[in-house]
Amino acid sequence: MKLLFSAFILIFATSTINSQAIEITVANMGFTSAKLQSLQGEKTVTVDSITAKEKDVFRFSFENKKYHQGFYRCTFVNNRSVEFLYDGNDVQLKTDASAIVDSMKSTSSGSNNLYYTFVKLDKAYKTKTGLLQSLLLRYPKEDNFYQTAQRKLNKLQDEYLAFVTAESQKEPHSFIARYIRSSSLPPANFNLPIEQQLMFLKAHALDNVDFNDTELIYSDAFTNKTIEYLTYYRNPQAPKELLEKEFMKAIDSIISRAKVNTVVYQHVVEYLLDGFKKFGFDKVLDYIVDNYVIKDDLCLDEKLGNTIQRRIDQNKNLPIGAVVPNFTISDISGKPIELYNMKAEKLLLVFYASWCPHCKTILPQINEFQKTKKKFEVVAISLDTNREEWKNFIEKNHLNFINGSDLKSWDGDAAQKYFIYATPTMFLLDSAKKIIAKPMTVEELGIY
Repeated sequence: MKLLFSAFILIFATSTINSQAIEITVANMGFTSAKLQSLQGEKTVTVDSITAKEKDVFRFSFENKKYHQGFYRCTFVNNRSVEFLYDGNDVQLKTDASAIVDSMKSTSSGSNNLYYTFVKLDKAYKTKTGLLQSLLLRYPKEDNFYQTAQRKLNKLQDEYLAFVTAESQKEPHSFIARYIRSSSLPPANFNLPIEQQLMFLKAHALDNVDFNDTELIYSDAFTNKTIEYLTYYRNPQAPKELLEKEFMKAIDSIISRAKVNTVVYQHVVEYLLDGFKKFGFDKVLDYIVDNYVIKDDLCLDEKLGNTIQRRIDQNKNLPIGAVVPNFTISDISGKPIELYNMKAEKLLLVFYASWCPHCKTILPQINEFQKTKKKFEVVAISLDTNREEWKNFIEKNHLNFINGSDLKSWDGDAAQKYFIYATPTMFLLDSAKKIIAKPMTVEELGIY
């Protein structure tokens, strides 16, 4: 009996050792339910939910084998949240709902104290140095205050780098040390002109980032560094075309480093695709898809969405020089139109929809261009589902095209065969139905 009792105690003790307590107290929160999410850059995965048994106190139990090391987020019903680092140790955090970050205290986890100290320091350092540099750009160099501000800049950097160096070397293999090392800014020479400082950052801003550290995908280290690095190539005054070319240079620089680790490489590419998709940089998206996703046969997260997958499929299966697939579609009177039966030296396929704002602008422009230049025939394929709306759009804009639609939107035969992921989408074909170009604007049509 004693042996059995001893065995029970041993099993219980072992299970307790292998389970960590997570306790988060948020004073004045006013809610009793919360969900626990694992972080991967800007992506979140819900792993648990809880109802607080005690006011403002939320408790979770972590089993080492079930939960990986990395950052987690406790999210409340009002979308307020608390982020914390789980590194195999108990976590006990206390804060106030009115100022979650500023009032954060960790009573058991040194890693989380260190994390929040770094977050505050990093934010303050970037804010203060940014303001001082903006001031110095416009301030007379011969004035005494200029030298005072310059010394303050250097002092801020010295304090920042001293913290990063000290804390990342205490326990260099710990998650928080690796996170701080990869998330920190490199040293800068504030005495140089701003253009030279920018050149230095483009060359060295990623030097401390350990792209071979797979565990850091469970943090915002890689995604934050990526967006930070892209800002060095951003010029608000530059036209979109030039901005896209600059971003492509930045992408090459980031990905050339991320390629050392397949998991990190995929993580960074997914983040770039999602970001540039949100901001409508189609040429940048195509650049990433053509030069990295397709060439390296990356297997992307399906949560990126069907539009990204269709873009990949279109670029892979319908590159410049490819013969496009045949299709048959009905015109406005119901008469069938077959692509391969159309005889023209050049043919422009335009996939559009009457409800698409950009289509409402570009279709009349194409119509005017085609009438004056007469360089090609136009086949306009609508993704509408309502015949009257499609017909009214044609009549209102006097579209003297070959107009067709199967009224099946994205699921139509032609839309599926051409992997249409956005409207408008254009393919310029030669007489053999080979793709000459995939223009995005009417100005680009004038080249061919």
